[in-house]
Amino acid sequence: MSSSDGFFYKVHELAKLIPYGRVTSYGAIARYLGASGSARMVGWAMNASDKNGDIPAHRVVNRLGLLSGKHHFEGTNLMQQLLESEGVEVIDYKVQNFEKLFWDPMKEL
Repeated sequence: MSSSDGFFYKVHELAKLIPYGRVTSYGAIARYLGASGSARMVGWAMNASDKNGDIPAHRVVNRLGLLSGKHHFEGTNLMQQLLESEGVEVIDYKVQNFEKLFWDPMKEL
């Protein structure tokens, strides 16, 4: 297992803890894992996850609440549809009430 495999595993395990109907950011995950500045690597880990499996990659958005990873999901709007099925309002690919719905693992775990 390479060091990136270990990091990806940690990202995936943390993503599994994001509550239904909440979102977090790539940067928040990176900070929690002690890898501040590695938000892009968290994005790669989310891209490497099975988006139809048990890792809720759709709950991870960018620091502004934008669905920046939407093009990695099958179909045109799957990421948005998954969020909306959890009651998260998305307009123009941006999570509405982002601050209210934001799950910060540094504070919540």
